[in-house]
Amino acid sequence: MTLELGVVADDFTGATDVAAALRRAGVRTALLFGVPEAALPVPGGCAAVVVALKIRSVPAADAVNEATAAARWLRAAGARRLYWKYCSTFDSTPRGNIGPVADALLAETGQPRTLVCPAAPEHGRTVHRGQLLVHGTPLDQTPMRHHPLNPMTDSDLRRLLAPQTPHPVGLIPLPVVRAGAGAVAQALAERAAAGERHLVADALTAEDLTVLGAAAGERALLTGAAGLAEGLARSLAPAEPAPVAEPARAGPAAVLAGSCSARTLEQIAHFAADHPAFRIDPRVALTGRDVLGEALAWHAALPPGAVPLFHASAPPDELAAIQQELGAERAAVAVESLLAELAVRLVARGTRRLLVAGGETSGAVTTALRVPAVVVGPEADPGVPWTRTLGDDPLHLMLKSGNFGAPDLFTRALAPADEPVDEPGGKSNEEPAP
Repeated sequence: MTLELGVVADDFTGATDVAAALRRAGVRTALLFGVPEAALPVPGGCAAVVVALKIRSVPAADAVNEATAAARWLRAAGARRLYWKYCSTFDSTPRGNIGPVADALLAETGQPRTLVCPAAPEHGRTVHRGQLLVHGTPLDQTPMRHHPLNPMTDSDLRRLLAPQTPHPVGLIPLPVVRAGAGAVAQALAERAAAGERHLVADALTAEDLTVLGAAAGERALLTGAAGLAEGLARSLAPAEPAPVAEPARAGPAAVLAGSCSARTLEQIAHFAADHPAFRIDPRVALTGRDVLGEALAWHAALPPGAVPLFHASAPPDELAAIQQELGAERAAVAVESLLAELAVRLVARGTRRLLVAGGETSGAVTTALRVPAVVVGPEADPGVPWTRTLGDDPLHLMLKSGNFGAPDLFTRALAPADEPVDEPGGKSNEEPAP
């Protein structure tokens, strides 16, 4: 099968989000973690491959190097189109990494221009007159303004992108999008001829994104969130979704949460009301106390069939105090390391289902487990699919963006086989949160 689309994603949960969107559009999709080794084959029957990287907040030069290496692997594997996937809240700073990576991929592919569209209408993200809105509110008026790593203090995508690239940034306004794929294709050609290499595109609906995808053409490079990738996929000849088992509803399971988003805090509270929970405080861990040993001893004492929750999540005021005391990066590394090692130990004890909340945590856990690739399965909520590792003794992994999923997601996703499961909540984050 022809590899129609290769996606480079800037974090692991964003990668699962876009992989789920592609599968939803009817495209067989595989998800690889980290820059693939040269000899790694494309999983059979896949028309799309997503490469998950952990480059959202690293130095721009490092992000460019990893993204370029991933793009080269995808092109060598035969990918006809490339997609640079970043967050629907455009998480970045004046240094990058969205613009530098986009420029590097333009140079790699020789394309004259690219679309820029982080719209994801199902998650409440839209672009109008070049402004990024979250449930109708300008981005800089949401909690993303106070993001601990990438505070978003502007909503104009052209102004946000301009310091990140030496190339002109233009706009494809909504009336052009609503005029159809032909009008968009003509506008793209005209703007590229005028020297505008990054073209922010308005989009309010899934139909707008499908128009943009159809206008891209062969050998295109597009950039955006999962919404535009799904729009592009819908313009391709659809294939049947990859044959995968339904998410495992039997066998030992656990939840690992490192995100401090408002939605993850709701999910933790909902789940902990009926399940055992162990809180990991990075301040305690950094005193030298054996927190990992304590967590494992607590786990060993649980009754058979219990589904534990291990979390380092904290409300905004407590998070601010921790970061003030330890430093944001030091605290984050401590949490990621503990949860990653805990995942390895739990799997060694027989855990076969892991739900991991938070992009950085998901990257740390997947790396520690040495998972090279997964097949993407059904979604529990929009953008939150189950995935399954390859091989005879698979792990089932759900890598959840901190902001995604309904409050009862953990409970529904890990319900035992003999317990009725409600329909997916279908409701993702109400607001972005750090």
